[in-house]
Amino acid sequence: MLYILVGVFLCAFLLMWAGLKTIYSETLLIGVRLDKLKTYTPRGKGDLDYELQSAFKDRVYKPLLKKVSALTQKYTPLKQRESTEKKLIYAGRPLGWSASDFISVQYATAAVLAITAYIIGAINKASLSVLYMMVIWGFIGGYILLYTFLKVKITGRQVGIQKELPDVLDLLTISIEAGLGFDAALQRVVQKSPGPLAQEFGQCLQEMRMGKTRKEALRDLGIRNEVDDLNNFIGAIIQADQLGVGIGNVLRTQSEQMRIVRRQRIEEKAMKAPIKMLLPMVLFIFPTIFLILLGPSVIQIMETMK
Repeated sequence: MLYILVGVFLCAFLLMWAGLKTIYSETLLIGVRLDKLKTYTPRGKGDLDYELQSAFKDRVYKPLLKKVSALTQKYTPLKQRESTEKKLIYAGRPLGWSASDFISVQYATAAVLAITAYIIGAINKASLSVLYMMVIWGFIGGYILLYTFLKVKITGRQVGIQKELPDVLDLLTISIEAGLGFDAALQRVVQKSPGPLAQEFGQCLQEMRMGKTRKEALRDLGIRNEVDDLNNFIGAIIQADQLGVGIGNVLRTQSEQMRIVRRQRIEEKAMKAPIKMLLPMVLFIFPTIFLILLGPSVIQIMETMK
C-alpha cells in the first residue's frame, strides 16, 4: 500500500509539474535568459555547464520525444501518419509537433491514464475484471483525449480565420486603393494584423519569395486551412489575376460579401438560441418555478388532509 501511495503521489506530482512548466515556460525562460545576459561568458556546446543551463525541455524532453517518435514512425501505418499530419496542419501545428511526435504523445498519454486507472483500482481493491475494464477505458480515454484536443484546435483556428477575414479584406482593399501592389498589401496585413490568418499570409509571402507563383502559393494557403470563405476569396483573386480584372474591385466585393455571410451566421446562431435554451429551461428552470409556486399550496393541502 505504501508503494502504491508513493507511486500515485509521484505521478500526480509529475503531471502537475509538467502542466505548470508548460504554462509558465515562456515567463521562466525569459527570466533565465535575462539573468544569463547579465553574466554571459562564451562556452562551447559540449561544455557540461552550458548543457545544464539549457531548458529542461531542450535537454530531456525534446531528445526523448525525438527518439520515441523515430520508433513510433516505424510501426505507424502511413495513412495514419498522413491523416494526422493533415490535421496538425489544419490546427496550425500546435507545439511544433510532427505526426510522429503527436502519435508518440498520444500513446504516452493513453499509457499514463491506463496506469493511473490501474493504481486507483488497486487502491480500492477492485476485482480483476474491474481492473481490466479500468485499464482499457483509461487507455481509450487517453488516446481520444489528444484527438479531442486537436479537433478543438482545428475548430478554433478555422473560426478565428472566418472572423478575421472581413477585417483583413478591408485592410487589403484600403492598401491596394492607396497604391500598393497585392504582395505589398499582404505584407502590410502581416505587419498590422495579429492572428492565424496573418500568419498564413506571411507563410504565403515566404513561399512566393522562395520561387512559387502567386497562384500556387494561394492554392496551398487554401489547402492548408480548409475554410470555405477563404477558399472563395482565393478563387476570386486567382480568377481576377488570370482575367486581368482590377483586384481592388474584387476585394471590395469580397469584403462586402464576407460581411453579409458573417451577419447571416450570427442571425442563424440567434435563431438557434431559443431551441438550445429549451432543454435547460425544461429540466432546471421550470421545475424550480413550479416548486416555488405550487410548494406552499401542496403543504397546505397536506396539512388540511391530516
